[in-house]
Amino acid sequence: MLKFPSFSMGQVWKELKKFESLDENESTIVFYAENKASMNHFKTLIFELTENMSLKICYVTSVKDDPILVSKNPKIQSFYIGDGAARTKFFLTLKARILIMDMPDLEKFHIKRSKVYPVHYIYIFHSMFSTHSYLREGAIDNYDTIFCVGEHHVNEIRETEKVYGLKPKKLVLYGFPRLDTLIQQRQKNTQGITQSKELILITPSYGDDNLLEVCGVKLIDLLLKSNFKVLLRPHFKILKESKNLIETINKNFGKNPDFIFEKGVIPSELFQSSTCMISDWSGISLEYAFTFERSVIFIDVQRKILNPNSKKISVEPIEISIRHKVGHVINPSKIEEIPNLITSLNKSKKNSEKIRDICSKTIYNIGKSSTVGAEYIQQLNKKLSLNN
Repeated sequence: MLKFPSFSMGQVWKELKKFESLDENESTIVFYAENKASMNHFKTLIFELTENMSLKICYVTSVKDDPILVSKNPKIQSFYIGDGAARTKFFLTLKARILIMDMPDLEKFHIKRSKVYPVHYIYIFHSMFSTHSYLREGAIDNYDTIFCVGEHHVNEIRETEKVYGLKPKKLVLYGFPRLDTLIQQRQKNTQGITQSKELILITPSYGDDNLLEVCGVKLIDLLLKSNFKVLLRPHFKILKESKNLIETINKNFGKNPDFIFEKGVIPSELFQSSTCMISDWSGISLEYAFTFERSVIFIDVQRKILNPNSKKISVEPIEISIRHKVGHVINPSKIEEIPNLITSLNKSKKNSEKIRDICSKTIYNIGKSSTVGAEYIQQLNKKLSLNN
């Protein structure tokens, strides 16, 4: 078990001071991780940069138990800055050539671009979903380069720039490394884990009308009584905002050996050995469909809209246009049909080829996205070093 250092408020400021004291050549490429999920999208890119290109990077995190903090990799210098005033100062006074992160809303709230240095900001998506629907208005406007998952991102960003009169950003045809990793794991784990019962993953998004709020207790009960094993992985915001509901679920099902409550990332072995995913509007649904070339069951609850002006962009969000192609949409009033639907989906393999084809046309550089991203960063770093 990894032993992590404990950080007091004073130590957080010491970490920031330690970062700020680095030589200019030591902090050329910096990654910032906002939460635990960030590493899912950074991991293979960092590996490409440090191992295959022998570049040194800095990794700054707001995650106390981030595994990189105890990494012995000599090419990675790591720093914990929390999520308070030290983090705000880190951004304001940053001296680096390139900052890579998956946190949107740069310049929109308290996280600002550096006021002391011409940092080049790269944004990496943590979802395949559309930019104008699952992010707030203007969420990525203040980045210099965007690593696009697929053609839909390119089309949406270019139209947004046109509609709002924005300066064109550099768009890299990147892909989605998280998907690459999941597909590799699937190919390695062809045997999977033998389950005595079929495992169903329930992955609600957040918002007032997420599936957990609308029909979660009834759905879990139905699946358990239908002799399935159930893993529930709520969005982390549900854990904060719906404590009474979480308490009810734990009270009703917590002692059932066939029920698993997962607060973090779904363990790889359980993800790989699952039979079906039930979701609503969560980005993980596309990860699942494209990894296993298997239909997702979508509970048709109301979609959360973070951008009330999303209709200014004429491109239909991909999570809407692709929904019926990679899954079955079920009204919350008809969830009793789900057990039979799961059984029929398992018997039918006809969707696999269709979903594989959709994936190949939707996502850039499947299997090699991190190589593409690392090569761009390496070239950008060389170019910026010549300009300084």
